[in-house]
Amino acid sequence: MIFFSKLNQNVKDPSQLLIKLKQLFGMVYLNDQSHPVIAFLPCYYLINQNNQFKYFKLNSQKKYEMIEGLDIDNFLEFNSCYTVHSDLTHTEFTGGYIGFVSYDYATQQFVESSVHPQPAFYFGHYDSFIKLQDDGWYFYSHAADAEQQWNALEQVLSQSSTNQLLSLDQPLKPRWSKSEYDHAFQNIQNYILAGDCYQINLTQEFKAPCEGMLLSRAEQLWHLTNAPYAGYLKLDSFELLSCSPELFIEFNSHQKIITRPIKGTMPRFEDANLDAASKQKLKSSKKDQAENVMIVDLLRNDLSIYAETGSVKTTKLFEIESFNQVHHMVSEIEAQLKPEINPLQVLMSALPGGSITGAPKIRAMQIIEELEGAARGAYCGSLGYFNYDGTGRWNILIRTIQKYQDELSVWAGGGITIASDCDAEYQECFDKVSAMLDLLNTWQKQK
Repeated sequence: MIFFSKLNQNVKDPSQLLIKLKQLFGMVYLNDQSHPVIAFLPCYYLINQNNQFKYFKLNSQKKYEMIEGLDIDNFLEFNSCYTVHSDLTHTEFTGGYIGFVSYDYATQQFVESSVHPQPAFYFGHYDSFIKLQDDGWYFYSHAADAEQQWNALEQVLSQSSTNQLLSLDQPLKPRWSKSEYDHAFQNIQNYILAGDCYQINLTQEFKAPCEGMLLSRAEQLWHLTNAPYAGYLKLDSFELLSCSPELFIEFNSHQKIITRPIKGTMPRFEDANLDAASKQKLKSSKKDQAENVMIVDLLRNDLSIYAETGSVKTTKLFEIESFNQVHHMVSEIEAQLKPEINPLQVLMSALPGGSITGAPKIRAMQIIEELEGAARGAYCGSLGYFNYDGTGRWNILIRTIQKYQDELSVWAGGGITIASDCDAEYQECFDKVSAMLDLLNTWQKQK
């Protein structure tokens, strides 16, 4: 039995509710392809930071206490028994597990790599949540104390909330100069010529010291990007704000899965003729098609390990999708998982996604570790959820802002192949995030 009740809040924008709930631990928001959900105060959660797992459970006094003896392997086994099934005809959150896996954590499954000091992995069990319906936000709960939770939520939402606006001490600056990027690019070309790899996703960081809450600027960023897989997560001094257009894996009913890798980007223009020409240039680009199909093949291989024989199919190839700032080339692969396979097992083994590593994947991750010079953190990891029945949806954390303590960072990059032009690839980094950087840089402190 699930408890539900409509909130007495006449707001559509999720950031307004998130600001009111910002003191509640584990607060998370997922746009989830226009099925927005907000959750908070997980009944238990598993977190990894500084290469150490910790497990916490909410006790009867509504305080978190650490429990010994649980690690990721136990967690995977624990979640293999899904007991609540949804009768929805499409996938959306109905109660279960929400979290993120950083690129750093995912990479360490396969190669030695550096790790950012911020949280690298988080899974929370949320049996209560808020969802946006046609006529407003509703509270849903599977919990035994659902009515008490509802009353407490109403009280929190009725209170006024202060909001410290995020401000930057200085403009966001790229980690690399153009000459440093050129050097990394040439190293990749050398590796390709030597036969080490076919493609490397080379990225760079833009960062600045800051103060205030990243959440305070969320509405502007989501309005700017209008991204289908946007999201937000707050864990103490760590904030993760996603404006991602990319689906990693969608787990549908009856063990069907879908992935939609993005490879290939061209900028948008206000002038309709220029914009149409840019879109057509991407559509006919043999270089981008070659890059895209490399990743399609890589993901087909990743999924085939757990899929029924013959079920992995490329259902769409080289489609052009237009977002607020860029056109992207997108393909789609679907597969049927074997009946005994746990979806969480598939997610963890498939991360990090091939579209943000390269091919072959393990060698690509080693080269990225050598050349990039900094841990990516959550960037290029994944944010999403699993319902109790194993359905769910996970994005790729691109167009994503991270704030840890008093530092803000944004990353951007692209796939490098033998056919790549250095200047064009460097420019592509800016095409992807220039609008976000321009907006973020307007938030500098007034001197």
